[in-house]
Amino acid sequence: MRDFAGTPGTLTGLALRVSQFVFAAGSIASMATTDSFFEFTAFCYLIASMGLQLVWSFGLAILDAYAIFKKKVLHGPVLVSLFVVGDWVTATLSLAAASSSAGITVLYFNDLGSCNFRAECLKFQFAVALAYMSWIAIGTSSLIMLWLLASG
Repeated sequence: MRDFAGTPGTLTGLALRVSQFVFAAGSIASMATTDSFFEFTAFCYLIASMGLQLVWSFGLAILDAYAIFKKKVLHGPVLVSLFVVGDWVTATLSLAAASSSAGITVLYFNDLGSCNFRAECLKFQFAVALAYMSWIAIGTSSLIMLWLLASG
């Protein structure tokens, strides 16, 4: 298998996992600091999806850091297959959660004009933006993992 940017056990792979973790944590923090996120199912779904993303990316970031420290190669076909499946599942869930939350944010707060608390609306929008940035990082990582699996 080839060694290119973003593969497991490289600094760019670690950077992708850390960025996924940071964006997911920021999205959860922004959403959870509001008083009424639990009133919307899409926002609860965003919290759950970003929570799964947080756990997945943190675990793989630890694994990448260990591989870098020990100078190990994490390109075994079974391990890469696990990474591919996990990345694609979390990428799909993250995109669905970000898109549904964005739809609710636009519908309720722009189209219906029912946002009475301006700061809370901005937190919702910020959480959705961070969720999309987390999805971009996980989407990039999932494509790299699929490429790695196909090249092996």
